[in-house]
Amino acid sequence: MNRRAFVHSLTAAAVGVGAAPHRALGARRLDRIGLELYSVRNTMRKDPERTFAAVRAIGYTDVELLWSWGNFGRTPQQVRDTLAHEGLRAPSAHISPVTILVGWERSVEIAKTLGHEYLVVPSLEADLGLTLDDWREWADRFNTAGAVARRAGIWLAFHNEADHMKPIDGKIPYDVFVERTDPSVVRLQLDTGNMIQGGGDPMQYLAKHRERYWSFHLKDIVADRSTDTELGTGTFDFKRFLAAIPDIARKPCHVEQEHGADELASARADFEYLRTLDF
Repeated sequence: MNRRAFVHSLTAAAVGVGAAPHRALGARRLDRIGLELYSVRNTMRKDPERTFAAVRAIGYTDVELLWSWGNFGRTPQQVRDTLAHEGLRAPSAHISPVTILVGWERSVEIAKTLGHEYLVVPSLEADLGLTLDDWREWADRFNTAGAVARRAGIWLAFHNEADHMKPIDGKIPYDVFVERTDPSVVRLQLDTGNMIQGGGDPMQYLAKHRERYWSFHLKDIVADRSTDTELGTGTFDFKRFLAAIPDIARKPCHVEQEHGADELASARADFEYLRTLDF
């Protein structure tokens, strides 16, 4: 552990001892709390290094990178150095779906360099124009790419968007995709807010595919489902949801708030909500 990470850990421990409420016997809390960097995308564009430092100062231990945004103009080596300097871990990154089609083996090697466990495709090309056969073909491509990734010790995963729940010919395309992908090589990332906005129930999907969800986006939604909001101020029961995730300590959980008026202030409020949440 470097000096900066050591100081961070001491500060976090001191804050936790002085400010955390009494924990109920047997209650759990998240050991690690991550932030999807899309939540602070505008701040990252201006100054990635300072933003990483600010995210760590809030208390986040993990971040989810955005390869699909070119890591904000930073090379893999620059990103790795900054993560190490701030004492941050990046268990996953969001990637373009094209990544699994071109130069996939090279991308998997970069993922290993950055310490990733998961490369996550958040959405497919031209989602709104896909047929069910297109979704099935993408699933087959994921199976092939996932097998390559597994041989290198990396997991390929798929993340849900609200539009993935819109029926095509009477079937939900997300369901078609999930059913066709091979659990031994493809895992899933469940975004609670996107699932709700699309008309789905995160609790039901977690129960149905309990062994397939290995990564999570914690996102709260206002009552009319029009936008996301700070955790704990919307409609979703995170206590019940987190309690239902088996072996949660092994599964990255990332805050994602897409529409915070002040990105870092919202990220801080989200962290403080999760930091003391017993489940």
